[in-house]
Amino acid sequence: MSQGTAQSAPAGRTEPAARRGGAVWALVITSVAGFMAALDNLVVTTALPSIRKDLGGALDDLEWTVSAYTLTFAVLLMFGAALGDRFGRRRLFLVGLSVFTGASAAAAMAPGIDSLIAARAVQGVGAAIMMPLTLTLLTAAVPPARRGMAYGIWGAVNGLAVASGPLIGGSLTEHVSWHWIFWLNVPLGLALLPLARLRLSESRGTGARLDVPGTLLASGGLFGIVYSLVRGPADGWTSPLVLTGLFAGAALLAGFVLHGSRAKNPMLPMRLFRSRAFAGINAASLLMFLGMFGSIFLLSQYMQGVLGYSPTEAGLRMLPWTGMPMLVAPIAGYLSDRIGGRPVVAAGLFLQAAGLAYYATVIAADASYLSQLPALIISGVGMSLYFAPASNLVMSSVRATEQGIASGANNALREVGGALGIAVMSSIFSAQGGYESAQSFVDGLRPALVVGSSVVALAGIAALVIPTARRAARTPVASSAPAPALETATH
Repeated sequence: MSQGTAQSAPAGRTEPAARRGGAVWALVITSVAGFMAALDNLVVTTALPSIRKDLGGALDDLEWTVSAYTLTFAVLLMFGAALGDRFGRRRLFLVGLSVFTGASAAAAMAPGIDSLIAARAVQGVGAAIMMPLTLTLLTAAVPPARRGMAYGIWGAVNGLAVASGPLIGGSLTEHVSWHWIFWLNVPLGLALLPLARLRLSESRGTGARLDVPGTLLASGGLFGIVYSLVRGPADGWTSPLVLTGLFAGAALLAGFVLHGSRAKNPMLPMRLFRSRAFAGINAASLLMFLGMFGSIFLLSQYMQGVLGYSPTEAGLRMLPWTGMPMLVAPIAGYLSDRIGGRPVVAAGLFLQAAGLAYYATVIAADASYLSQLPALIISGVGMSLYFAPASNLVMSSVRATEQGIASGANNALREVGGALGIAVMSSIFSAQGGYESAQSFVDGLRPALVVGSSVVALAGIAALVIPTARRAARTPVASSAPAPALETATH
């Protein structure tokens, strides 16, 4: 995202254009699109045995059916947002949705494991273009007074997709076919394409040229880090390729930070992080996804491998946690409109941390479901309170012209946090226990959950750094430019 001279728009033009686009339609379109992209993060995990039976392939090949999507998705999120700001957010949203839908059909029809991995990588490209633009398009369509509630519903749908991926994937695989975890996206995508074209209003950022050096530095750095995090548990953290990826990725990201501090029109201006609101919510998001993703990854295996539930049964028993956003997130959005997002986000993160800590005390090789239920409910309420206000805080911490790249940066940090969470929690699990027996699994899971709880508690502390609503309103976003420019909106 660049900070050059913005394309000017007559005063008051943005909001009427957004209203004519239809807030309800924008909420439906962006929520369903976000659901599709978030769902495909974990939907494949429970289908891997069936995929291997049909298509063959070694264990590494199966892992890449998950990792290929995660890798391209995380690496290209900021680039996708920058493209939307430059060439039109609705236009690029349609491009991303088309790519994602076509790649889903290709994955469903894949004749072999290599073609499935390739289709998953292309799916990630489409999702990376589409996902960060859902929030900017929604923000442009909804009046400021109602954005908290809209973000609440959007966050609920996306949170449900992330957490219910294993359940949906397991149910479709168990009762229909693994192909349908990909076919599911096709009718949804085909329905959304004409709706998005007709019902969403076009908007842009500053309209300045793309930051090519920043794009290469960010994409290369994220590729190195995410690739190493994905491959570390399987290849070993001291393997040459993993170490090279980590060090090269870190060096490229350091270069990206330096570039963002000195360049005239950088993709992600580092001055944004001088805002406590922007820095605080992004740190909280990274830590939240680190603790939550790693915990869900291990707990879903605990319910199946130790307690003996089928994928569908395990998913249903996780619903007090994973399904809670559908009930609580809209309320959280309403509360954030009334009292500000900071206290709601912080309360949610501390509840999530408490839920994971409680879970660590009750897990056992023969734990009853009733003993786990309080931990699931507490974690579910905590996660729900986080999602909606977090989105609101990200979008309100920057100017309208910077919301695209702010959304892309926040989503990228979440994806890196999720990949890091699975890697860190898996390493702790392997060091303290393993898959040899039910008790060995519990011995590894318990310290991993304690670490996950501690990390989410740190996210809560990071959220407390965010200024209160009144104070933030008096504090302008750090800027080297004059006054904020109006966002261009066209039909």
